[in-house]
This record gives sequence, C-alpha cells and structure tokens, in this order.
Amino acid sequence: MAPPKFMGLTGRPLSLAVSTVATTGFLLFGYDQGVMSGIITAPAFNELFTATKGNSTMQGFVTAIYEIGCLFGAIFILAFGDFLGRRCAIMMGGSIMILGVIIQVTAERNAIPLAQFIIGRVITGFGNGINTSTIPTYQAECSKTSNRGLLICVEGGVIAFGTLIAYWVDYGASYGPPSLTWRFPIAFQIIFALVLAIPTYWLPESPRWLLTRERHAEGTAVIAALRGLELDSKETVLQRQIILDSIAASGYAGKKTTPLKACFTGGKTQHFRRMMLGVSSQFMQQVGGCNAVIYYFPILFEQSIHQSHDISLLLGGVNMIVYSIFATLPHPWHGGRSKRGSGGVIYVYRQLWGDMVTFALGELPPLSLLRSHNPYITIPSSSPLFHLPSTTVNIPPPYPQLYPAEINPLKTRQKANALSTCSNWLFNFLIVMITPILIDQIGWGTYLFFALLNASFLPVIYFWYPETRRRSLEEIDIIFARGWMEGKRVMGDMVSPGGVGGVGGMGHGKRGWRKGDRYVRAAREMRFLSDEEVEVEQRRYGLVVDGGGVREVERAVDVGKEG
Repeated sequence: MAPPKFMGLTGRPLSLAVSTVATTGFLLFGYDQGVMSGIITAPAFNELFTATKGNSTMQGFVTAIYEIGCLFGAIFILAFGDFLGRRCAIMMGGSIMILGVIIQVTAERNAIPLAQFIIGRVITGFGNGINTSTIPTYQAECSKTSNRGLLICVEGGVIAFGTLIAYWVDYGASYGPPSLTWRFPIAFQIIFALVLAIPTYWLPESPRWLLTRERHAEGTAVIAALRGLELDSKETVLQRQIILDSIAASGYAGKKTTPLKACFTGGKTQHFRRMMLGVSSQFMQQVGGCNAVIYYFPILFEQSIHQSHDISLLLGGVNMIVYSIFATLPHPWHGGRSKRGSGGVIYVYRQLWGDMVTFALGELPPLSLLRSHNPYITIPSSSPLFHLPSTTVNIPPPYPQLYPAEINPLKTRQKANALSTCSNWLFNFLIVMITPILIDQIGWGTYLFFALLNASFLPVIYFWYPETRRRSLEEIDIIFARGWMEGKRVMGDMVSPGGVGGVGGMGHGKRGWRKGDRYVRAAREMRFLSDEEVEVEQRRYGLVVDGGGVREVERAVDVGKEG
C-alpha cells in the first residue's frame, strides 16, 4: 500500500510544502514589522495624515495600534483556536490581513483618512495575531524532531528577510509619486498573504489536532503522509500511539476543547509552569527593545544621528542586509548543545544586549559632541557601531516565538501559545508606542534603559529555561514529569520504586538538586530517546492510561473506522 498523499506529495516533499507555507507566514510577519519604518515620517504620508506630522506620540500610536489588533487576534485564537483547527485559522488569518490592507490603502483625503487607516491597521493586526498564534503550533506539530531546530533557523532568517524586503520597498517607493510612497509598500504584503492562505487549503491538518478531536483515521493518514510511510506500518502505529498517550496524560482526553483553567494546573504535566515559560519568553523579547530598532530604525537615525529621511532609509536597508545575512547563516549552537533556552533563546538576548549597548555608545555625550563639530564623522562613527551586533552576535529572532509551541503539552498547546502571543503583542504595543517618546525625551538614555533590562533577563533564561533541542514534543512531557517527581523525591514526599534513572539515565541526590532548576537539569541530563523508549518512559512516569482504557479503546475505534 502506497503512503497517503496531500497536494500529490508525501514524505519529505510534503513536509517541505508545510514548512514553505509556514515560513511564508513568518516572512509576512517580518515584512509587517518593518513596513511602517520608512512610511511614518514620509512627507507624502504626513501630508495626508496630518496628525502624524512632527508628533511623536501620534506616530507611535498609528504604528503601535497594529499590535492591539494582533492582541485581539491572539485572544480570538485563545477562545476558538481549538475549535477551528490549525489550517482553518491560518487561512482565516491571511484573508483578514488582505481585507485590512485594502482598507488602509484606500484611505483618501475627502473622507476621514486617519480613522480609516487606523481601522485597517487594527484589522491587519487581527489577522496577523491569528497567524502568529497558530503557525508556530502547526509547524511544531507537523515537523520531525530532527528538523525542528533547522526550521527555526530558517524561519529566523525569513523574518529578517521579510523586514529587509519592507525596508527596501519603502526606500524604492520613496522615489515614486507621493501616493505611491506609502500605498505600494503596504499593499505589497497582499502577495505574501495570498501565498499563505491559498496553498494551506490543500495541506494536511495537524495530526495531533486531528487525534485530539478523535478523528483517528485522518490523523493516522497525516502521520503516514508526513513521514512517507504506509498506513499500517509499525512506525505509523507507534507515532500515533505516542500522541494518543500524550493526549491521555493531559487529563482531558475525549474533550473537543481544552478549558482555559487547564493552563493553570501543575502536577506531572506542569501546565502552568510551561505556559509561563512561553509567556515570559515573549515578554522579555519585546521589553528587551528589539522592535524599538526594527520599527523605528530610520526615525532613530533621523532624530539621534540627524540624517535626512532618504539617507536614513538607505542606512536602514543596508543594516537589514547585514542582519538578514547573519540571520540565515548556520550557527555553531545549532549543531551542539547550547546553555539553555530552546536551542539559543539566551543568544537572542545577547544580541539585544549588543544592539542596545552599541546604540548607547554611539549616543554618549562625547561622541555626540564630536559629531556636532564634524558632520562627516556621523556615519563612520554610528553605522559600524550599529552593525556590530549583526555581524557578531546576531541570532535568528523567532526562538521566543516558537519556544511556547515546543514547551507546552499537546492538550494546552494552542491556548498556552495564544496566551504567549497575547504577551508578545501587549508588550510589543507598549514598546512601539513609547519608543518615539523616549527618543524625543531622554535620547541616548533610551538605549541604556533597554540594555539594563536585557542584562536582567540573562540569569532568568540561564537558570529556568529547559533546553528543547532535538527533543520530540512527547520527550518534553517526560522531562517535566521527571523534574516534578525529582522534586517530590527530594522533598521526601514520594520515593519512586525504581528510582528516577529510567531509560533516560538522570542522576539524583542533593548534589544534583543544587545544580539548578530541576526541570533544566532533567533536560540536560536525560539522554535522547527513541520512539520505543518514549513509550516506556511514559509508562514509568504515569503518562499513559492502561488497562482496558485509552489504548484499547483507541485501537478499537481505529479498527472500526478503517474497516
């Protein structure tokens, strides 16, 4: 029997198709992050939307209101994501973004242009909020364990490349007619939204979502298709059973949707801890100031370095080229074990630290005084300093975006990821709103402020974020069960009959306990498991319901459906 096919594809080609559509969503995400950077202070834009001319507060509001739309989109997925499924949500998000773009670019002087533009921004953000809450989950649930880290690297480069496209489209459009200056860059993103929404119709649904909805025959077919296996092969049956065991371990087997309160529970599955890891990762990413640079690079050069609008756009485009190159190059920590935090979250914050310190150095009073006496020293003293982080410690940015989809268990993954995305857009709005005001009021102190914030995040990431590199999503469940049981053992509340070594071989004792967070230690010391070993460990830690329960029922249902 041949493997099942979707879009006429199976195995690796089908997985590549899924990844291509998912990365297009990240490309659109990156484009939207950068598109307003060259528009918000463009003369043609300010002449039509007069409230934005020379008003840093209104400039921040018009740019940041997009994040409020994204927040509402994330809340929508929090409420309805489990019901809609991954594919339907992605198609809906892309379609809503197209509608929002049309509303924005059709704003005219004879109406109320600013109100129409703001409404369009909110609607576009709503669609993007749906996408950013869904695509990481869909990608994580359809990817092989061995490919997930590489896909994160690729998607990081794609976000940077999307921002690069936005900067250069802004720069090119600035030489066109006044109306083209801002309408074309905003309208251009429709191309990405179409590529995202249309092919998704023919792609498979997430196998884990299908099995959660008790659509076992469809879920089995998708597992087989994504791996290029026959429906009744041993590998397909084993993969399906591991996922079913994970669903059973969540305590919400047989339910169509997961109640929000499930995200706030503890025990072996540690739903609340895992949800907070994802929420905090996106909080730190935004409060660290990454989007202060991405959204406002030209404004920062105009106001801090006192360059013309055209030169600022050009320098922004050059910086994005450097940023994109180093975001897509292979990095050494993708091949070896990093210190913590989703195969490199800690490096993301090193990059942010570098960005802010570099900007701070470029704006300290001695250098500012030097530039005021010699305008020709402006670019040599500022541009290389700003590019330094990109060439030394620049890391693909989506680790905090994808970490929640990896770290959370199957049953709460959609809701926990949506909560993380809410955190992302809420604090994104805050930073994008206040950055122009901070630059206007405290100048170089803005960069020092962000640098100190990033410095405070590093120990948190190092000590409390478990590593997920090369782990299957089900292995991560075992890591948290191990950590929880180790804590119970050390506290003297429970002693496991067989110890906690198991197949994975994790050490124990007070000496090991003092090494750091027990979940981080479990991730570090547990060796990588095969599918068969995952099933054994699930049984060991009580993550499987046996004996006339879930396993036998699921098999009986499958036989009935397939027969």
